[in-house]
Amino acid sequence: MVAPSHLSERSSAQLQAYRLVNSKFPPIALFDDVADAAEFETLYQLQALTNPRLQNETGRIELIPRSEIPFGIPGCSYATAPFTHVNPAGSRFSDGTYGVLYLASTMETALAEVRHHQDRYWSNVEGLSYERFVFRGLSCLFNEAGMLDATSVPTTDPIYDPDDYSHAHRLGRLVKDAGNPGLRYRSVRKAGQDCWALMTPKQVASVIQTAHYEMIWNGRISSANIISAV
Repeated sequence: MVAPSHLSERSSAQLQAYRLVNSKFPPIALFDDVADAAEFETLYQLQALTNPRLQNETGRIELIPRSEIPFGIPGCSYATAPFTHVNPAGSRFSDGTYGVLYLASTMETALAEVRHHQDRYWSNVEGLSYERFVFRGLSCLFNEAGMLDATSVPTTDPIYDPDDYSHAHRLGRLVKDAGNPGLRYRSVRKAGQDCWALMTPKQVASVIQTAHYEMIWNGRISSANIISAV
């Protein structure tokens, strides 16, 4: 497995990338309603007195330092949600104990990545014959300064294994523990394209909704289509 010390750091550059989120998960209004950490703390404490669903909405906010939340940007909740609503099953660069914001170089790449994981997840659900899943497309503007560049690593390296994430988990943990803001790496599901695994949302400048997409399950994900555009 490649070591973080063998990866070069990316230079400062403002980039646009893409992401899909399930439309059943709405934006978290509390993150978008405030301009800084002080306002967030005040509003959070006030809402905690009257909103019993607050923890479910905001997630485990103790998992991310307030200093890393990009308050005041468009779509702050979209940038922050992966770090407070952590998938315990993990992902390519997370063992499930911390969150990662995944972005893709094109919307087609994001669709390919999500389609694969939806296929794998729903194939384990017995008795599911037909279902329709709707996703919200997001466009993200961020700075990749300081991120480690794994695009030079051959796709034969175990961090790119299509199914076994154990080596990628170890790399992800080393990157996070070292305080690196993230990784740029090759998409495993869309040849020739890149993805990013951000270990913090603090370098995100904006996240804006673009369109809605649907995926149809009929024994597998049989189609993925745009259903509305902004």
